Amino acid sequence: MTGAKTDKKAKTFRPGRRFLTAPAEGWKPYVLLTIFCLVLFLPGIGSLPPLDRDEARFAQATAQMLETGDFIDIRFQNQPRHKKPAGIHWLQAASVHWLSSVEAREIWAYRVPSVIGAWAAVLLTFALGSILFDRRAGFAAGAMLAASTLLILEAHQAKTDAVLLACVLAQQLALARHYMAAQAGDGPPGIGWSLLFWLAVAAGILIKGPLGALIAVLTIATLGIADRSGKWIKGLGWLWGLPLATALALPWFILIGDKTGDTDGGGFVMTAITTDLIPKLLGGQESHGAPPGYYVLTMLLFFWPAVFLAWPSLWRAWKERTDPALRFCLAWLVPAWILFELIPTKLPHYVLPMYPALALVCARSAIAVLDGTAPWYDKRLLWVTGGLWALIGLVLGGAAAYLPIHFGGETSWHTWFFISFALYLLATTAAAMKHHVMNEALENSLISGGILTAMVIWLMVAGFQPMWVARDAARAVAGSFTDGPAPTVAAAGFSEPSLIFLSGTDTVLTSGGGAATAILTGERGAAIVESRELPGFKQALGDRTAEVRETAAISGINYSKGKRVTLHVFVRP
Repeated sequence: MTGAKTDKKAKTFRPGRRFLTAPAEGWKPYVLLTIFCLVLFLPGIGSLPPLDRDEARFAQATAQMLETGDFIDIRFQNQPRHKKPAGIHWLQAASVHWLSSVEAREIWAYRVPSVIGAWAAVLLTFALGSILFDRRAGFAAGAMLAASTLLILEAHQAKTDAVLLACVLAQQLALARHYMAAQAGDGPPGIGWSLLFWLAVAAGILIKGPLGALIAVLTIATLGIADRSGKWIKGLGWLWGLPLATALALPWFILIGDKTGDTDGGGFVMTAITTDLIPKLLGGQESHGAPPGYYVLTMLLFFWPAVFLAWPSLWRAWKERTDPALRFCLAWLVPAWILFELIPTKLPHYVLPMYPALALVCARSAIAVLDGTAPWYDKRLLWVTGGLWALIGLVLGGAAAYLPIHFGGETSWHTWFFISFALYLLATTAAAMKHHVMNEALENSLISGGILTAMVIWLMVAGFQPMWVARDAARAVAGSFTDGPAPTVAAAGFSEPSLIFLSGTDTVLTSGGGAATAILTGERGAAIVESRELPGFKQALGDRTAEVRETAAISGINYSKGKRVTLHVFVRP
């Protein structure tokens, strides 16, 4: 990796060659990582319609909090949502209150907490890497996490996972500070680090229950077994920290329990355990079952583009696990990953809290490659891992160009521009890898991979018109009632949560006959009728057919069910 030949080749590969190696001191890493996050996370949060089904359910529940003023009970229309705590809804409600309005139904305002959570997670990863290794490794890890497909996806959705990731990173940062201080023979760090840990634990519980705390417990227990000592955790301030976290998290659980009847075993907590948690542990809930190894396979896509470093980096980290920093990362990553592989219900975002640990391990190896101190990274391994990485990139780029055309959409010039730029970086990366010019290869892979992923979300998915039948139907209704009060909307044969969010809480889900009754009741009404319910709708109208007119027929794909649908929009002005 040194010598005149390598140096001559290095000058050929210009894109991004200073991205990983330049920042080392001061405020520059924070600024560069923030810019990188803005480029990857912000595009598409407004143009991408609300997604079925989880995001739309979260957003609708938040909208109902704002409409009713009840910030304790979580509901989707008249149905209680006894699944996750209210923390994410409070953050979304604050965002909508300050940046938009509940009447506007602008999904981007509900996504802002996820964008902030993802950004905070990237900066916290940099800080964590700086404590465990050095600032260069921390910066590389932050860039790898920011560019990962999974985090870009979660930053674009109004859900819990990006914010939970920030909470987990804050608690792990505090744990790492305490652990590394003990390994260095120093006393416990200042009380601020302990306070950060307990605040992060409490926040994580209010966002998604005990998952964050579980990761901390597994990390501590694994380190205790590996070190045959756990004295360092005494410095966390258990006598005051645990009561503090309890005092912060418990009040909402008491209030929701009192409101929903936990005293007789039928309220929020018991329902969340019996209908959400236990079914996930016993089997594949909601058809999301998969065998062990699922997350290892999906990592090829969701930890893209840094995935080509994952396996050799983990192998090296295991061989060097006596290093305290690597041991901390492995204690965070391995037990939790194995646990989630064993749980029957699987979704890609479940392992997101472990991705920063994986990024840190990969970053440490990446810096070793850049410095020429990684003998394990031979030519054969380079081509195998690089080939897998390039294949994923080509698939993403090809999908972005082909799928819109195949399913009746169109590919804009913006898409072609970004595909061309990303493929150019893919080519320069391949050339750099061929000549072992690893700084260019690593840097170009992060930039091109992040751009490809963001492009797929921003340009391909958002611009893929056949997917957004709910948005188009809601727009057709709104366009027919530009003045006066909002109409009563009834939907027949199509009940996706995104339609309820876009059309309003009072949207009636019914049959074709029920939609006809609803549109004829009152002064203003609208009906969105799927084609299979159309005969029943027209029959129920009877001799009052003339009072109703069809304004739109929208054909597309119900991607939640994988079926083509046609929605007919009727209005009675």
